Amino acid sequence: MVDSALPDPIISIKDLVVAFGGRKVIDGFSLDVRRGEVLGIIGPSGSGKSVTLRTIIGLLPKTGGAIEVFGEDYANLPTKERVAIERRWGVLFQQGALFSSLTVLENVEFPMREHLGIPKKLRREIARFKIDLVGLNPGSENLYPSELSGGMIKRAALARALTLDPDIVFLDEPTAGLDPIGAARFDELVLNLKDALGLTVYMVTHDLDSLVTVCDRIAALGKGKLLKVGTLDELLGADDPWLVEYFHGPRAKHLEQR
Repeated sequence: MVDSALPDPIISIKDLVVAFGGRKVIDGFSLDVRRGEVLGIIGPSGSGKSVTLRTIIGLLPKTGGAIEVFGEDYANLPTKERVAIERRWGVLFQQGALFSSLTVLENVEFPMREHLGIPKKLRREIARFKIDLVGLNPGSENLYPSELSGGMIKRAALARALTLDPDIVFLDEPTAGLDPIGAARFDELVLNLKDALGLTVYMVTHDLDSLVTVCDRIAALGKGKLLKVGTLDELLGADDPWLVEYFHGPRAKHLEQR
């Protein structure tokens, strides 16, 4: 029975298959992402977490299955309609993927230059607002990526992901490479922005603290399939060997004391 109290899925993945050179990296993966939730995606290295994310946003082709975003079969839409959907999401890649030859302000402006026919002055005002929104210090807007710390790069990339006021934000290992204090601050930022802006967040992560602090649900991948999806407490009780090691191993002892 379908629980009518649950929000409609904003992303619906059905029997997804992604293969490279005949080898299936994703093999029959199905998952619904609920509107307004933060969903954490975990799994062993090579399990297909980032491949799944990149396939959802159209950077990698799928071999089989279907992906619906906002109720539309994204992969089979005409180009104009695909672009309209892409404007409703933002992406933060693991290394930030900022343009090295552009300042922070110019990087954040870039999606508006590509998609919106608005005057330069207004673009700049909106970009400055987004930079303030993610907590970058005054003056950061004029720096180049090579002049930024790891945490500043993440925040600048997040500001760019928010430029077009998306409904969905995809985060690929957002706290990777950050020290514990920087990672905690970034988690807090994501949570605050999610609440303030009504975002749906799809977050690939290895960070146990992020799962505890930010995520409403967690989906675990293994060998290209969904191992389990549920709340943190539900995954803590899972009997899959990898999930037992992940949630009850040496680095997860603090979870036992929750």
